[in-house]
Amino acid sequence: MDATPSPSSSSPFDMVSSALGQYIPRGAAAEAAGSALSQGDRATRRRVPANPAPGRQEQILGAVNLDRDLRITRCNLDAPVFAGLDAVAGSSFVDLLPPGDVPTVTRRLRQVLETGEPHVARVQRLRRGDGSELVVSLSILAAAAPQEGLTVTLIAMARRLHLYAAETAIGTSLDIGETAQSLAESLLAWGDVAAIDLDFAVWTGEGVTGQRHGRVRLRRAALVPDRVWPDGYVTPGDDLPGDASRLLSLAIRRDDAAQAIVIPDRAAIERVLGSPRLVRALVPGDQAAAVACIPLVLDCTPPVVLGVAEVWRRADRPFGDSELLDLQELVARTSHHVDLARQHQREHTQVLALQRRLLPRTGGDTIETASVYQPATPDSAGVGGDWVNSFPLPDGRTALVVGDVVGHGLGAAATMGQLSMEARALLSAGLAPDEVLEHLDETVTLLDDADSGLAAGYSALGSTCCIAVYDPVSHRVALSSAGHLPPVLVPPGGPAGPLAVRPHPGLGTEFALREPFDVQAFAAPPGSLLALYTDGLVEDPAVSIDEGIGRLADAVSAVHPWDALPQAARGLVSALAPVRRRDDVTLLLARMIGYRKGDTATWRLPARDDAAARARTLVSALLRRWHTRADTWDRVVLVVDELVANAVRFAGGPLTVRLIRTGHGLLCEVGDTGNGRPRLGQGELLDDSGRGLQVVHRLTTRWGVRWTETGKVVWAAFGP
Repeated sequence: MDATPSPSSSSPFDMVSSALGQYIPRGAAAEAAGSALSQGDRATRRRVPANPAPGRQEQILGAVNLDRDLRITRCNLDAPVFAGLDAVAGSSFVDLLPPGDVPTVTRRLRQVLETGEPHVARVQRLRRGDGSELVVSLSILAAAAPQEGLTVTLIAMARRLHLYAAETAIGTSLDIGETAQSLAESLLAWGDVAAIDLDFAVWTGEGVTGQRHGRVRLRRAALVPDRVWPDGYVTPGDDLPGDASRLLSLAIRRDDAAQAIVIPDRAAIERVLGSPRLVRALVPGDQAAAVACIPLVLDCTPPVVLGVAEVWRRADRPFGDSELLDLQELVARTSHHVDLARQHQREHTQVLALQRRLLPRTGGDTIETASVYQPATPDSAGVGGDWVNSFPLPDGRTALVVGDVVGHGLGAAATMGQLSMEARALLSAGLAPDEVLEHLDETVTLLDDADSGLAAGYSALGSTCCIAVYDPVSHRVALSSAGHLPPVLVPPGGPAGPLAVRPHPGLGTEFALREPFDVQAFAAPPGSLLALYTDGLVEDPAVSIDEGIGRLADAVSAVHPWDALPQAARGLVSALAPVRRRDDVTLLLARMIGYRKGDTATWRLPARDDAAARARTLVSALLRRWHTRADTWDRVVLVVDELVANAVRFAGGPLTVRLIRTGHGLLCEVGDTGNGRPRLGQGELLDDSGRGLQVVHRLTTRWGVRWTETGKVVWAAFGP
């Protein structure tokens, strides 16, 4: 059953469209329009008659109805300010536009037709019949029911109103490209083409200080209108030819102060540029033209020139003094927005560099990894606190870490970097995932006291982290999580699904629930695929979080074992990330490879006096089968003997000896049930004990300790 929504249930734009529908006269105008459209004869089109009413002399609002073919059906352009606009029933609305603006405005009209989302308050020029132009604020709304098509509102803009509206529009973004584009669109009211050229240091976010008397490197940041430009003309993103800095240099050096300059005709422009190549690069077209160059000056001591704004127009319309004052006022009012965007660009570049630094580089012989990070918005105010890392541990295992620090910006990025590096250091030192999270929990609490995090405008309390450690020999993963979403595991030939991870609050929230972090272990046979991610990938307002995780599991299941992981990760993000992201998206894929069965051996020995001799015999036989070099053979046997003897003497319990043939040498491990930490001391020659670890230290490339649920493992690595 169809129902017309009440005003209370309609959106503000629906209410405006409905009111404008009553504002536009129907009567004879509508009948004339309908007749012209039904006949389809362009020759019979008539101008929509004006019907002025008393008291409308100050009117600056006009409205036009368009059908789905963008043709005018009704309009109300009665005010004198709209005189000269050929709004004819049945004609195309885009006939009112300058030719260069037709593609852009047509695209906006079509977009509102397709999506219903309004396009509000953009500065636009309209052509009068005598060739002059009218500057308006143009808004596009879907026509209110029962009408179809569009309602276009036109507000004739007085010059001062235009200055205010332009300044308001320019300050809405911290992206330097968008800021320059908004400024160029506002300047178009005074000319036919507007361009913004910025000092390269401003474009990259670097500092610009004082006046510079040498050549300035400029990059084009914005250019309007949107049209196809001739070959050789400088468009956004291109560096201007070196000699083109003369325009800016003239502005800087004139009376030692940055001032606007006007070059009134093409002949003078060619004399200033002095080169046909520069003329092709800077002059928009072959017609006679004049240009006003207004420097973007940052009001400080001394003043700093950030770039130059160029306004080009036909030579038969010289710039008046009042127009130049308006141009200078607008550019002066908005230069600080350009500098704010520059500062944001610098911070964004620093944060992004830090974040990229934390991304995983490559996998290893026993695991293959790939990661994707996408900020919430291109100008992200931005780069968030997502971090992801994977790295080999000294004992042959691989750590996979994903975290999400609350907040954005440099403060959140600094916290992200500190937590990432601390996690790597603690895991490399042999701590288990739950112990690492306990230390990170304390770190977050210390970082967010009143004198640091909160004072900096953000809080890391509640940040999440998930740590997984893969053992390529046992083919198992030990995992611990602090408030993070569960990873998704796809075993070979088995169903995919999220791992059953016991929920725990985020880091720094022990005041809410003081419980220890858990470690959960699960099998990950060779060929298994593990996906760790942040909530931005699966969090969509349109679906529940469980449904989002389920979609991820289905998508990861579709990854073929032969698919390259980098391409698979990018495909997953493209398919799953919400269109309107409110958070950064991070994904880490890990494909388990492990060691071949013939490259590892494990023995369990009782803690007896003959354990060392038994271990020497077993290891020697294996090294013989592996055709190990004699010098390496001797070193491995001696180190195993020392480690087993120490375990029997100081730890007790059943012993585990494991030997692994890696791509870069050999790795031996001796596990026991003791909880003491072996320490390398400065043993003397005649000491009764303490020389065993000295022997291990000198005969290996690295050695260390890691802790297990039942004790510890002392490992030692040998080069090839």
